Amino acid sequence: MVKLAINVDHVATLRQARGIDEPDPVLAAGICELAGAAGIVVHLREDRRHIQDRDVILLRQTVKTKLNLEMGAAEEIINIALNLKPDMVTLVPEKRAELTTEGGLDVIGQQQHLARVIAQMKEAGIPVSLFINPDAAQIKAAKKVGATFVEIHTGRYSDATSDEEQEREFAMIVAAVNAAHGAGLRINAGHGLNYRNTARIAALDKIEELSIGHAVMARAIYVGLDQAVREMLDLCC
Repeated sequence: MVKLAINVDHVATLRQARGIDEPDPVLAAGICELAGAAGIVVHLREDRRHIQDRDVILLRQTVKTKLNLEMGAAEEIINIALNLKPDMVTLVPEKRAELTTEGGLDVIGQQQHLARVIAQMKEAGIPVSLFINPDAAQIKAAKKVGATFVEIHTGRYSDATSDEEQEREFAMIVAAVNAAHGAGLRINAGHGLNYRNTARIAALDKIEELSIGHAVMARAIYVGLDQAVREMLDLCC
């Protein structure tokens, strides 16, 4: 059974919209864990548009399962991660103008920098995942720079507007999962997954964990966070 990690960034987004102290992503993370989530994911962006330093400090102290810190490979955030020591970090591309992460890392184009960051994290005992598109060349580069995990970007599969397009994207994910497994990498997946398209990805037995946020938080508005997490867990069985 694939594990389910819940991204609580959007709880912080709602809080920041009013500039007050609720809803609290730290409290939300606890509810997600009680509902059965196997991990909590947060993205500490350079512009602090949602998750704040206070959040990651408290989450490190309170998360009982696994804390996965998504981050760009910028020096300020690297130093925070090295001090915080999350259970793992996931390196992602980051643009200030984007609404959400757009596509995977270009590992091929920044191998030297990523290898240095990964070495720093490994020295601190922090495993590193690279968020990449389902592309064999990027997987090969991820292995070369020393990543422990890759997180396969499922956004194009999730955003497909026809059955044919979704089938093509699904086939690319399957191929990428097999290539990563063959390279000795551990495999997670995520981005854009929802209650309609998750089951097929969850059924790929080489994937260890799915990272899902927006769909669960949107569902929680109607049914509550506990039930929204449990419903998603049912799809991962």
